[in-house]
Amino acid sequence: MSFFSKDKTLAALSLRNPIHFLALGFGSGLAAIAPGTFGTLAAVPLYLLLSLLPLSTYVIVTLIVCVAGIYICDKTCRDLGVHDHKAIVWDEVAGYLLTMLAAPVGWQWPLVGFVLFRFFDIVKPWPIRWLDRNVKGGLGVMADDILAGVVACLVLQLLVLCF
Repeated sequence: MSFFSKDKTLAALSLRNPIHFLALGFGSGLAAIAPGTFGTLAAVPLYLLLSLLPLSTYVIVTLIVCVAGIYICDKTCRDLGVHDHKAIVWDEVAGYLLTMLAAPVGWQWPLVGFVLFRFFDIVKPWPIRWLDRNVKGGLGVMADDILAGVVACLVLQLLVLCF
C-alpha cells in the first residue's frame, strides 16, 4: 500500500500550482489514509513558527489563512470537479491555527490542540455538522473546520484555566 492516494480525480491537480499546493496542505492531503489528520499535522510546524510572533500578527495571519482559504478551496474544488475532496486540507490548517489562538507555551498544548481539533472536525457536533452539510463552495469547505477550530480553541482555553 502506498502512502500517497491513487485517486484518479487528483490528476487534475499539480503541486506546482500554488493554489493547489496550499489546498492540499503542502502535499499532506495526498495521504492515502486520514488526509485530514495529515493536513492538521502539516499545520503544526506552521503554528510553531507563527507562535513566535506577537499575538496580533498571529491573529492577522490566521484571518488571512481563513479568508484566503475560501478562494483556495473553491478554486481547487472547481478544478477537481468535486465538492470538498478529502485531499483538500487547507481547511484543517486554518482550523488548527484557530484552535491554537492564544495557546500558552509548552509542548503539551500543541498536542492537546491537535487532539481537540481532530475530535471536533471528525465528530462534527451540531452546528458544525449542519455547516458541513448545508454550506457549499469554498465557504462550505472552510466553514465547518473554522467552527471546529473555534470550539476546540474554547475547550483548550478552559483546559488551560483548569491546569
